[in-house]
Amino acid sequence: MGTTPERGAEVATMDGDRLLETFVELADTLIDDFDVIDFLHLLVDRCVELLDLDAAGLLLADRHGTLQLVANSNERVRLLELVQLRDADGPCLEAFATGEVVGHTDLASAHDRWPRFATAATEGGFAAVDAVPMRLRGEVIGALGLFRTTPGTLTGTALRTARALVDVATIGLLQERSIRHHEVLAEQLQTALTNRVVIEQAKGFIAHRLGVDMDGAFAALRGYARSRNTKLSEVAGSVIAGGLHPGDLLAR
Repeated sequence: MGTTPERGAEVATMDGDRLLETFVELADTLIDDFDVIDFLHLLVDRCVELLDLDAAGLLLADRHGTLQLVANSNERVRLLELVQLRDADGPCLEAFATGEVVGHTDLASAHDRWPRFATAATEGGFAAVDAVPMRLRGEVIGALGLFRTTPGTLTGTALRTARALVDVATIGLLQERSIRHHEVLAEQLQTALTNRVVIEQAKGFIAHRLGVDMDGAFAALRGYARSRNTKLSEVAGSVIAGGLHPGDLLAR
């Protein structure tokens, strides 16, 4: 029998400065005008970049403890995460419920474990997954899904790096909110989820007007917001309200 290939083998030799920069950015939540959505997209994007992944998606619990999709690296994984939430079936839900890392090296053989999710994942081109809970002691506030398009395991170094990044992000979120009590955390996360709806609406509008796909629409939206140091939700709201033309997003 052949050995299972490992992904993320280059993590051990990655640019240490880039990894350090990521930890610093994820730890810096005590800034004025902290943007939860952009912070969580940073976590998702850097995991894909640093761990040799094909996609990542982040689910976060709202004030009622129900998981919601908050950040994703591309449109394919967004749709898969929505299927996971709709069917209450998949690795991120299991990681959130147990507080433990869960995964599968070959989703084509995972139908007994996650029947609906495994089917949707393989149809979407994904072949392996790990899900890392956002947990601090006994409190779990979400889960990060790490997706690959080829079967195999993440290296031990890659998985440890993923857990460290998620832990730093979780501590940063809870620390920033604990200053004003846990109730403020729930309120802020609910605001982030509400803003996410506005951002998704803006993505669809931009994609239609500019003739690009949803990933291209989000890249234009996020690039415009970052170049002007403006919140994603504010730029998205301006697009929806007609105050900002989609074409202006490209003129930065």
